[in-house]
Amino acid sequence: MKKSLMALGSLLMLSGVASAQKVAFEEYDLDNGLHVILHQDKSAPVIVTSVMYHVGSKDENPERTGFAHFFEHLLFEGTENIARGEWFKIVTANGGNNNANTSDDRTYYYEVFPSNNLELAIWMESERLMHPVINQIGVDTQNEVVKEEKRLRVDNQPYGNLIAQVKKNLFKVHPYQWATIGSMDHLDAATLEEFQAFNKKFYIPNNAVLVVAGDLDINQTKKWIDKYFSAIPKGTPITHKHFEEAPITETIHATYEDPNIQLPMVVAAYRTPSMKTRDARVLDMISTLLSGGKSSRMYKRIVDEEKMALQMGAFSYNQEDYGSYIIYGIPMQGHTAEELITEADKEIVKLQTELISENEMQKLKNQYESQYVNSNSSIEGVAENLATYYLLYGDVNLINTENSIYQSITREEIREVAKKYLNPNQRLILDYVPATDKAQN
Repeated sequence: MKKSLMALGSLLMLSGVASAQKVAFEEYDLDNGLHVILHQDKSAPVIVTSVMYHVGSKDENPERTGFAHFFEHLLFEGTENIARGEWFKIVTANGGNNNANTSDDRTYYYEVFPSNNLELAIWMESERLMHPVINQIGVDTQNEVVKEEKRLRVDNQPYGNLIAQVKKNLFKVHPYQWATIGSMDHLDAATLEEFQAFNKKFYIPNNAVLVVAGDLDINQTKKWIDKYFSAIPKGTPITHKHFEEAPITETIHATYEDPNIQLPMVVAAYRTPSMKTRDARVLDMISTLLSGGKSSRMYKRIVDEEKMALQMGAFSYNQEDYGSYIIYGIPMQGHTAEELITEADKEIVKLQTELISENEMQKLKNQYESQYVNSNSSIEGVAENLATYYLLYGDVNLINTENSIYQSITREEIREVAKKYLNPNQRLILDYVPATDKAQN
């Protein structure tokens, strides 16, 4: 009996993996330009309604940074038909939860509800788009909220300015050079009319994608979407500016003093291509090979065996226009930042000159297949992936095919991409160090 149950459990797990690897969806456009994607999954009585807007910190005025993130908060303030402070009460009273997040490239809002509240969710997102109330009370309230978030997550967080400092030094022309949370001085200086103009420009149906996923009836869902979204007028078409950075040809050196740390960190960061490219995916695999877990090359040798670092890591910071490939390390007492960079370079040179083993390649492919399955294992994950692949990649079906791209990457490509992007003259070396007493005062 026990063996039978184990066999049944294995069969269910396998069938779950198989189903996770094929996401069925339907997509269409409303007359006002809103793109709609529907995904039916009746495995649980839950629905996710989400809207992703093609506006992030890169779309801001350099003198008004932080607007996109600010709107992540501001558009929960209320609408003409949802009183101020009532948004979250309505969601929780109906058994749901909701949130939003902002990146350099987009802003994403979503609600998770029991499936019998689908019409409510669709109406609420249409309200956010059609009837937002943007007044001085809301702006002042959210200004304080954002300031507190910055104090908590950035200003008083150890290594909290790391990504911001990397971006500041890697990008000289592109708006990726400033932090997503932006400048508090810029937000303080902004007028109500500026916030209203930002909303009018970017929060329009033809700059967004609506995704409804879960236990839904396709025909009924379409009727509700038409009922609540079709009347929203199309906005002035947006042309996203293209910024081209000159190649980095000499090592950039920078130092940042952080009053919240006691241990220095050294960072080597490389500017890389758009996340939409095959090379970016190869770089993902390289970061996993070098530092994806304690058995990875960099961690195993530099941290475990040589005991030169307390921590060593590498990751790809993927974005729509450019990416960043970031290696970081905290030296052990008696060792220096320069030593860690030297040791990291040895691992990169090895990648550039030798093919990784077949076993390592297979392990990488297994890891990426597992990540792919996990990313589509929840309705929330599927909804965000559908929106992302449409809005930022221009191909919704990548939700079903991106894993095949990773599976097709070869050992030779890993070697060539490492040679192409990861050279000493193409990078930033950032010494991220404890602040001196003078700097703290």
